[in-house]
Amino acid sequence: MRDSTGGVQSVLVLGGASEIGVATARRLIADRARRVVLAGRPSPALDEAADRLDAGGVAVEVVEFDAAAVDTHEKILGEVFDGGDIDVVVLAFGVLGEQAAFDDDPAAAVDAVTVNYTGAVSAGLVVAERLRRQGHGTLVVLSSVAGVRTRRDNFVYGSSKAGLDGFAQGLGDSLQGTGARVMVVRPGFVATRMTEGMEPAPFSTTADAVAADIVDGLRRGRHTVWSPPILQALFGVLRFVPRPLWRRLAR
Repeated sequence: MRDSTGGVQSVLVLGGASEIGVATARRLIADRARRVVLAGRPSPALDEAADRLDAGGVAVEVVEFDAAAVDTHEKILGEVFDGGDIDVVVLAFGVLGEQAAFDDDPAAAVDAVTVNYTGAVSAGLVVAERLRRQGHGTLVVLSSVAGVRTRRDNFVYGSSKAGLDGFAQGLGDSLQGTGARVMVVRPGFVATRMTEGMEPAPFSTTADAVAADIVDGLRRGRHTVWSPPILQALFGVLRFVPRPLWRRLAR
């Protein structure tokens, strides 16, 4: 339950090693959050994230969670919620991959889509039901501007984010009147481990800047956050560009 001033007291990060997810948790800790759960596949990055957040004197729990193992989601997430109410859940897992590799190996494309979309649908529905039972809480879904209009150089990834974005919007509508809500976040190019070695796109940003936009969106009760905000106006135009021109622009 949020405190008397509306401050978030507990946060669950699905994809616990996510740089955006961890940066968001760090900012919420600065705003008085006292329980943090990092849920992800075991890895040095997950352990390091927990150690960094633990240094702030906050109770940090690490839970083994695999987005692709959808048959485990209800049990694992149920146990997290049984340990106490969760004010904010950040759904931050995802796979970028390379379009050329997907073209050569359709099975790899299916694996990526399973994580980005199927895993998110499964986890999102479980979390939404728990938030509904609580009567409060926000599910923050990390979508992407790549899903607003897909480009041919990453259309598998973009299509998975387009599906996730639509799912999250519909899920948010279904929660109206329950006290629970969904906030969709659409970052542009973010300089993280996932994008290391790639050429930054215009209006590129950082994990910490996206986290700042997320926390601001939570405070303001927004249903959609663009990061950086200028992308909302930009894609308001780009979504209507004729396809022949879009093919040339989006190389």
